[in-house]
Amino acid sequence: MKYIFLIAAFNALFFSILIFQKKKALHDKILICWLIYLGLYAGIYAFFSDSLFTDFHLLSASFISLLMLHGPFLYLYIYSLVDEKSQIYGKSLFHFAPFLLFNVFLLISSLLPEISENIRLDHVESEHGAPLLFVLFLILTALSGPIYFILSIRLFKKLDINIFNNFSTSEDINLDWLRKLVYSFGAIWSVLMVFAALHHVFYLFSWTFCTDGLFLSLSVFIILIGYFGLKQKEIFIQYPVQSTEYITEPKTKYFGVLLKAADAENYVSRIKDFMHKEKPYLDANLTLPHLATMLHIPTHILSRVINEKFGLNFFDFINQYRVEEVKTKISEPNFDNLSLLGIAFDCGFNTKSAFNRVFKKMTGLTPSEYKKTIIKS
Repeated sequence: MKYIFLIAAFNALFFSILIFQKKKALHDKILICWLIYLGLYAGIYAFFSDSLFTDFHLLSASFISLLMLHGPFLYLYIYSLVDEKSQIYGKSLFHFAPFLLFNVFLLISSLLPEISENIRLDHVESEHGAPLLFVLFLILTALSGPIYFILSIRLFKKLDINIFNNFSTSEDINLDWLRKLVYSFGAIWSVLMVFAALHHVFYLFSWTFCTDGLFLSLSVFIILIGYFGLKQKEIFIQYPVQSTEYITEPKTKYFGVLLKAADAENYVSRIKDFMHKEKPYLDANLTLPHLATMLHIPTHILSRVINEKFGLNFFDFINQYRVEEVKTKISEPNFDNLSLLGIAFDCGFNTKSAFNRVFKKMTGLTPSEYKKTIIKS
């Protein structure tokens, strides 16, 4: 088991070096710090787990408090990917306050023997009641993981909104790998924390079982987060033109600004004409800011017109044109030599799964089912 932890520690430090060599966005910088912390954490446990919890009571409590850093790092990493304008301000460091308070308490306790002698994670001296504040911090440590997993899931919902408002495809930007990681390890982490709580309260299971299980799951997490995090690109690429921006809030600062009916109709006419003649939807990577630049319309105005006048978000607005283009080409004999997937790629779709999903959502039929109806008719 010890070798698994050492392999995980090596991987964490190795991936942090590789990411450091990239052109680093904010999420890369957070991931580097996170991986260094995880690598050192797993390495220390691998070398000193045999004696840490029995011979160094205050130090082992401080070691366990490091678990309170895992959730904040996860949350800030996802937040830096999801929010286009994300920055690390002083208030972001508030997430690390419980960890700091826990260690301040342990530091003060080390100066007070009557308190420090009752702070331990095993039950060798269980006749001494643990300080109430220490128990409270242990509860906060146990709850930290599940709480931050829930907060992370909420961020994924925000990402979905941002994707549909700004992108015409969700492949490679939907953080599917990270969602699966959060869901699976969130469940595993919560179960292990329950085991640790049962051990501490009812003396069930062994402390080694709890900690080894925790670090075994953490080792797998380290390898996966390092591997996929290394390949993760920035989702919201920054545009130099001030009027070109992403729409990442449900209600922007322009929400209360009146859009005149005549102006709105003019925008609608320009958009329809441009979509018909230029067919920008054939670009698989088309985004709202890119289309706004081509139309010479401010991004927030374009988004508003698409939402209010067409009754669609940007994702559905672009993909309805792609679906119609596919339907047209399926019906034309000139394209009989192309497969359905070949036609889909010609019409702006970039993956088979996205094509099938979007086509069925908008027509109620799979592409092959639709083609059969055309052949019959």
